[in-house]
Amino acid sequence: MAVLSPRSAAGRFPALAYPAFRVFIIGQIVSLVGTWMQNLVLPYLAYRISGQPIYLGLVSFAGTLPSAVLTLPAGVWVERLDKRKVVIAMQAVMMLQAFALAALAFSGTITIWYIIALSLVNGTANAFEITARQTMQSELVGKNALSSAIALNGAAFNVARIIGPALAAPFLLLFDQGGEGWAFFFNGVSYLAVIVGLMWIPRLNRGVALDDAGEARPARARPVEAFRAGQAYIKSDGVARMVIVMAGVVGLLGWPAIQQLPVFARDVFAMPGDTEPLIAGRQSLMVTAQGIGALAASLLLTWFASVRRKGLWMIAGQLAFALSLLGIAFARTVEPTVPLMILGGWGMVTQNNNANQILQLSIPREYRARVFSTYLFALQGITPLGSLLAGIIAQQFGAPTVALICGVACLAAIGGHLLNDSIRTYRASDAQA
Repeated sequence: MAVLSPRSAAGRFPALAYPAFRVFIIGQIVSLVGTWMQNLVLPYLAYRISGQPIYLGLVSFAGTLPSAVLTLPAGVWVERLDKRKVVIAMQAVMMLQAFALAALAFSGTITIWYIIALSLVNGTANAFEITARQTMQSELVGKNALSSAIALNGAAFNVARIIGPALAAPFLLLFDQGGEGWAFFFNGVSYLAVIVGLMWIPRLNRGVALDDAGEARPARARPVEAFRAGQAYIKSDGVARMVIVMAGVVGLLGWPAIQQLPVFARDVFAMPGDTEPLIAGRQSLMVTAQGIGALAASLLLTWFASVRRKGLWMIAGQLAFALSLLGIAFARTVEPTVPLMILGGWGMVTQNNNANQILQLSIPREYRARVFSTYLFALQGITPLGSLLAGIIAQQFGAPTVALICGVACLAAIGGHLLNDSIRTYRASDAQA
């Protein structure tokens, strides 16, 4: 059996040749395991203590609302600062938020309103941190290794997506009281891996080019002018515009359906004799299945990081995600839902990873943070509206209706994009004739 040596690994995954990136990715894996533990436990806890789907929408609304307000200006702000220091500061804020949740859970004083308030804090930090972290990757590796870095970062995210829920489930199953608190506490500790690793990076990253020309270009324009210039660039670039529109459809109409998983686990798939451990296990199974599909997509994208036709793969990913939502809408037991969650996980990562690579590779560095922050606004910033709407629909008509509406909307977006492409191709050929 052949063993992948460090030299051959660096050849296959060129980002691993950079010591700074190796430190960064190890810290990311540890931290993301904690994040996914909290991502599983928090909606479970919110629905357990409230018993109403609309509160799931409110929790998600609070967690993503800052993206709607702050993500766009964050792109301008981040370009003017040391991205590494921004990530460290925001990770510290999210660490304190996790410890606060743990303290409230251990003391038995946690309420739905504490969860909503702390979700707002976490979302505020995340609005700045994710823009800084994603665009920082181009400063950790050379341009020739950027595709590899993006793919490996996605793989780390989805490895954690499986390990995190798997580690969180025993806390819920074994501890009748306080299990959620241990998951929150572990998440708080896990942030230290990223913070400590980033503190070491300046010593490891000497000699790496900071932009496509080999030098960092400081942003000199006023913030409002810089923002307008970034938006003008997006309007003039058809590829960036297409990626952002497709992301907006998923952000508004895709993620909100997935946020209703606790309702499926507790109500839609309810069985006689259900207990809290059984319900928690059901939700953990669905989240883990989604993580398996996401990890499969990440590994394929990591191994074939240089694959062409990324736009086509992005559309294929959204199609798979839409079909999984339509299938879940008609499922009434957990068994058929598991393969559908695997398909949806594959679709989400295939779409997002290819969209990320398209932007990072095609956008000049002086616009990269501003364009990427607009992409994140489309993917996450408009999610609060969708989450609130999904919660209201689920409250009145049930979670399956939410999945049905969101699945149809994602399919319609794909159809609209393909139709628009066909019209542009026809007009171009007609003009040439």
